[in-house]
Amino acid sequence: MDDISSHSGHVRVRFAPSPSGFLHVGGARTALFNWLFARSQGGKFFLRIEDTDRSRSTDEAILAIIDGMKWLGLDWDRWEGAVSDPPRQSDRIERYRQKVEELLNAGQAYPCYCSPDELEARRSAALAEGKTPRYDGRCRKIRGGPPLSTRPAAIRFTASSEGTITIEDGVKGKVVFDSAVVDDMIILRSDKTPTYNFCVVVDDVDMKITHVIRGDDHLNNTPRQIQLYQAMGVPIPKFAHLSMILGADKARLSKRHGATAVQQYRDEGYLPEAMVNYLVRLGWSHQDQELFTQDELMKTFSMDAVGVSAAIFNPDKLLWVNAHHIKRTDTIRLTCLLIPYLERQGIATDRLEPTRLARIVVAMRERSRTLKEMAESVAYFYSDSIVLDEKAEALLDTTVLPILKIALETLEQIDFEHPALDHAFRAMAEGLGMKLAMVAQPVRAAVTGKTVSPGIFDLLELMGKEKSLGRIRGQIQRISEKG
Repeated sequence: MDDISSHSGHVRVRFAPSPSGFLHVGGARTALFNWLFARSQGGKFFLRIEDTDRSRSTDEAILAIIDGMKWLGLDWDRWEGAVSDPPRQSDRIERYRQKVEELLNAGQAYPCYCSPDELEARRSAALAEGKTPRYDGRCRKIRGGPPLSTRPAAIRFTASSEGTITIEDGVKGKVVFDSAVVDDMIILRSDKTPTYNFCVVVDDVDMKITHVIRGDDHLNNTPRQIQLYQAMGVPIPKFAHLSMILGADKARLSKRHGATAVQQYRDEGYLPEAMVNYLVRLGWSHQDQELFTQDELMKTFSMDAVGVSAAIFNPDKLLWVNAHHIKRTDTIRLTCLLIPYLERQGIATDRLEPTRLARIVVAMRERSRTLKEMAESVAYFYSDSIVLDEKAEALLDTTVLPILKIALETLEQIDFEHPALDHAFRAMAEGLGMKLAMVAQPVRAAVTGKTVSPGIFDLLELMGKEKSLGRIRGQIQRISEKG
């Protein structure tokens, strides 16, 4: 796949989604593989919007795709021939009609006057006889038919049904198609709108695409497209068809497996570099390495290492990858990324003093798998009151009341700094004949409403003396009143 000797110039690839919805996992992986291949080869990566199906295409979906690409950091090159960026097929309708005319004039296309009802009747008859439905080519024989201006006609490509079509696929290896499977496909409908397979080829020719890297659901389109390249007298790009992504149950990936739009993962608090790291491992590997930086991917990515077998999407693995990237992310950047999630927790931005928040982030990052999870944990530092979770409520009963009272009395006398807190808790534990954790845990629950937090000394120092003592008093009163 990496050999581009049959093409002049640099690698040129494209990601060409249909804008009928958000950018999902499968499309994002295809975009990523194209992007990595181009960038690692010093080539060009183009984003192209295939919106000729106006009934399914929306401007909102185009914006969502662009948003998803930008979040993942998949920048694209501007195509020299585009009137918009990214280029849209709907802007190129006249170009497609021009290419249809060229094929007509060269005798490689012809008008087809068959009505939709006639075509459907023949299709049904073929299926009833156990045959593969295909156009029988009857309009090829028409000569001097009525003018297109007075009678609706589609334009069909004159396909060859002789021999075989062979491609050396960059992922699947040698793939051979019987040319008999290629019928005379419609390239321009009777309403003068061009069809998908034709537009794809014209675009790839005009953009001088050298490598087509796409999902293997497009594999069956390849023989038709190859014949179009041949008819246009241009070099055929190299193809690489990526295997499907499956859920854990080996069914095709869907929303029930967690295959949501990439923006949903952003909303849930995943880092873009973690998403890229996980996506690249869906079908590609480099030795036994699991975690990658972008620089490492640039140095190691090769289409030769893309696997033939279907990849399995595992949400737990994605969560694990994200947790590792949170731990290794620069503190200032992580703090900035966390702020929108804190705002969703109802915490006003003007309360987020940067230095203190950065210290809280450092304390929380080891225990956080997503930014959303971190924000939910951090919220107790800023909230005026706390809500006990189930485990904290079970812990804070009359049996810990003596511990909380001693802690309150002791902590009122000291500065909330790490050495003083350390000394105080060890003295309390010794005086009560308990392990330090048995003293710390009720205090932790009283201050945070949870049984998991940063270390007790870091927690109290970051929480501050006034708020910490106020919460301990509040729990002493609640437990006493409850009896």
